[in-house]
Amino acid sequence: MNRPILASIHIEAFKHNLNRVRTLAPEAQIWSVVKAAGYGHRLESVLEGLADTDGFALLDLRDADWLRTQGWQGRILLLEGLFSANELTEALALDCDLVVHCQEQVTLLEAFAAHSGHAIRIFLKLNSGMNRLGFAPTIYRDMYHRLHALGHQVDHMTHFANADAIDQKPTVGEQMDCFSKAVEGLSGKTSLANSAAILWHRTALGDWVRPGIMLYGLSPTGLHEDIAHANLKPVMSLTSEIIDIQHLAAGEHVGYGGRYTAPQAMRIGVIACGYADGYPRHAPDGTPVWVQTNGTGVICPIAGRVSMDMITIDLRNAPDAQIGSQVELWGQKVPADTVAAAAGTIGYELICALAPRVPVELIRKS
Repeated sequence: MNRPILASIHIEAFKHNLNRVRTLAPEAQIWSVVKAAGYGHRLESVLEGLADTDGFALLDLRDADWLRTQGWQGRILLLEGLFSANELTEALALDCDLVVHCQEQVTLLEAFAAHSGHAIRIFLKLNSGMNRLGFAPTIYRDMYHRLHALGHQVDHMTHFANADAIDQKPTVGEQMDCFSKAVEGLSGKTSLANSAAILWHRTALGDWVRPGIMLYGLSPTGLHEDIAHANLKPVMSLTSEIIDIQHLAAGEHVGYGGRYTAPQAMRIGVIACGYADGYPRHAPDGTPVWVQTNGTGVICPIAGRVSMDMITIDLRNAPDAQIGSQVELWGQKVPADTVAAAAGTIGYELICALAPRVPVELIRKS
């Protein structure tokens, strides 16, 4: 018998969320961000669920090659550009757009132009205040003219540091002012908005938006209630089963370190899921788990430390739960953002950390 843990990827939820992006940014084209193997959802699922996107944005040439091998003919954007000169030939063969964010990449493209007249689609990245990747405003225009002189199509990009926060510096408005001054009078399209900007700053979208976490039905802030207005659907559901039930007397302890002490006689359910599957090890007592009982379901709290392969939960809310009862760790009944917040992290980390050993199933019905 196979271990009962399963990650279900709901293809219709992907399609729904992509349509929500189009509704919120109707004038923009969409780079669907699918780095980290589609935020842990696997490239097979994003290729099917996000097939109507205008382009895929990712990091790894191997992923770009896989998409082309599977028949994707749309645009592909390498979000960090090239890491070495020997990648350029492959990137061109795969017809990738390149983000250019440092002078070494500009120099590489100038050297390439000396023996090739091949034009490349480039998104030149401005550091407008995030101070991660991108050119300072003082040299941005020079980099633009150097690349434009080589015959490349040069578009413009920046990234917002605080689109999911209120009045935190630098603000979206401050970064927009910086960007507008840097690109004033220069030809080319713009790419500005991540998920948070699409949701909350729709005057700062640009010609190409770059939704990431919202495509997967999670919140940029890490708080599920913050996206209630957006009508997004969770794409991934992580489910398993109760594989054993322990009967404890008052005062007995549960798991490594005896973190949880039974306040009364009670049942403890043991679930086939642990940190080796990607569940957060630091999830505290009280973190919600949904347990199916009598055709419905209830929330039962974690009781005891998460171990490598197992989670233990307090079954006092589910007196009918038995070995074999279905549970959901996150997804449709318990938002991944809620589990992440309880564990002191964000939903991004949970879904990206789904372990390779967890089977993945694509669900095509709504």
